[in-house]
Amino acid sequence: MKRPWRLAHGRSLDVGGHGVIMGILNVTPDSFSDGGRFAALDTALAQATRMVGEGAAIIDIGGESTRPGGEAVTAAEEQARVLPVIEALAGTVEAILSIDTYRAETARMAVAAGAHAINDVWGLQREPAIADVARDTGAGLVVMHTGREREKLADVIADQALFFTHSLDIARKAGVSDDQLVLDPGFGFAKDPDENLALMARFGELQQFGLPLLAGTSRKRFIGHVTGRDADHRDVGTAATTALLRMKGAAIFRVHDVAINIDALRMTDAMLAHDPAAQGKRI
Repeated sequence: MKRPWRLAHGRSLDVGGHGVIMGILNVTPDSFSDGGRFAALDTALAQATRMVGEGAAIIDIGGESTRPGGEAVTAAEEQARVLPVIEALAGTVEAILSIDTYRAETARMAVAAGAHAINDVWGLQREPAIADVARDTGAGLVVMHTGREREKLADVIADQALFFTHSLDIARKAGVSDDQLVLDPGFGFAKDPDENLALMARFGELQQFGLPLLAGTSRKRFIGHVTGRDADHRDVGTAATTALLRMKGAAIFRVHDVAINIDALRMTDAMLAHDPAAQGKRI
């Protein structure tokens, strides 16, 4: 089911009617699969332009690695990495720009620089003031589930519900509207391979929240666990998860390799268009 995702700067993006690709742009030296490759402004802009050309509707720009064991950076360092990229892209590409941060200050500065959405890997539970930024600016808000630094419930969907109930309460009390919200179940964030696979198998149950769903499986360790491949050779496995999760109701796919996942989505959406049982069942 197609619905508009409301974003900052008067933009919106239709999600649900067909799969949407969010291209990953890590302007970091230490991200798990592409650290350092796009840290310079010129290489970052070239990569973003390439991903848009391959079909990415969203570019997600991050200045701090979220890999397990990754070193934290200061807010000033994060901002020095991401803000010049956002400012440059805002004037050169039509794609939606997303800032991957859990810091409210960075989020506010990024939206002022031209970002349309905020992607918070702590689901508003590290710095709840991110919800205030989304309210004040009208930015789209991706709320991600994490198992880090907390006790999880044994059942993967029950834990998703526990976490998201709290996160959505923060967002709604701050005045963020539902048409700004997207949920990400946080594949790989303090989840072992069995938990990730169970989450894939039961992904459709996340439609209970009535909000668009984002899947971020790209090159994750659990794909390597299944395929036996290292991070640089997991794009085919990622594309398989993209097709499977599209069938389960995911609307947005955060990926490193845009082209292969665009093809996976086109084939999946073409098949779903001929499946009467699938019509109207996906958020």
